[in-house]
Amino acid sequence: MQRRSLLKAFALSALVSGMGITFSARAAETIKVGIMHSLSGTMAISETPLKDVALMTIEQINARGGVLGKKLEPVVVDPASNWPLFAEKARQLLSQDKVAVVFGCWTSVSRKSVLPVFEELNGLLFYPVQYEGEEMSPNVFYTGAAPNQQAIPAVEYLMSEDGGGARRFFLLGTDYVYPRTTNKILRAFLHSKGVADKDIEEVYTPFGYSDYQTIVANIKKFAAGGKTAVVSTINGDSNVPFYKELANQGVKATDVPVVAFSVGEEELRGIDTKPLVGNLAAWNYFESVDNPVNQKFVADWKAWAKANKLPGADSVVTNDPMEATYVGINMWAQAVEKAGTTDVDKVRAAMAGQTFSAPSGFTLTMDATNHHLHKPVMIGEIEDNGQFNVVWQTDQPVRAQPWSPFIPGNDKKADRPMKTTGQ
Repeated sequence: MQRRSLLKAFALSALVSGMGITFSARAAETIKVGIMHSLSGTMAISETPLKDVALMTIEQINARGGVLGKKLEPVVVDPASNWPLFAEKARQLLSQDKVAVVFGCWTSVSRKSVLPVFEELNGLLFYPVQYEGEEMSPNVFYTGAAPNQQAIPAVEYLMSEDGGGARRFFLLGTDYVYPRTTNKILRAFLHSKGVADKDIEEVYTPFGYSDYQTIVANIKKFAAGGKTAVVSTINGDSNVPFYKELANQGVKATDVPVVAFSVGEEELRGIDTKPLVGNLAAWNYFESVDNPVNQKFVADWKAWAKANKLPGADSVVTNDPMEATYVGINMWAQAVEKAGTTDVDKVRAAMAGQTFSAPSGFTLTMDATNHHLHKPVMIGEIEDNGQFNVVWQTDQPVRAQPWSPFIPGNDKKADRPMKTTGQ
């Protein structure tokens, strides 16, 4: 009996050992890729589609043979709109899951939360959303817009004859770093255009805020003082009650236009947009742009949503941060192929000057030095079907200015990435 037990033990040991070899070989055959977006909480409305489009893009790359002959293996985490939890999830992805790269974050507070982790562990983050600038980390590639690629052109448009000739501005945002810094830049810009402080109102609300009755009433009062526009940096699901309250109180775009920096097709999906027709959003891409690359991108997304039984698959839409996610993943894959490795330092070097034919209809370039994309700027009017009609756009992609010239002292800052602890 003893001998038989020993033989069984040896057989089991050999089996486990063999499985271990199989598992380690399988792990070596894939490249792990982190996806870090809020799938619950106040930001889920905006971030869940970025997770899904990342999975679609990874599937497409795998169908083409993967990267360096290996399949990409997505590792999805949900930081649940909890900013400290973003840092924990980032550390988990880099230290435990050993991912080669992370695609994630929406709010600047979540990005600021994870930055020390990426810099400490020399990880690589691709950040796909417009932001306030004032940052250039060697561990981040910024595929969304800097202020000169969204906020500044939008306000210039509002002040133009075509945009309504606004001379008073109601700056309304969610209370965190992106809206506050963006509005600091916009206030300085407006001063440079001769707009006085008495003609600028600045109001902030918490994440998840829903009672906009008083604020919209105050917008109407402020607008009585002259031609007024609202600049909205409201983020997440608070956009829905804000736009509903504008409609409830009869605030029309022809009287007081609203330009939003964080409202796209996804945020408008599921609400009645008829009362909002004519209000504006500034982005670098809209689903409605008509070109063959975008037609394929939109068709692929709708087909993927149905195949994967996404909620409301029949009415899914694309938007700017989804396009930026798609561009970022493809550019990273190109850089890995060029570098011949997933080593962060070598991929970072290979990212400089990468180009990609984007759904926006433009060939986008990763700047050779500042880790930001050269992007076109587009301003779209809301239509009654929840899409946007592009009313203005740049002829060519615009180089990002991470350090805004409207903040004193920025002209002395280097145009190259530096650890955030040194900035």
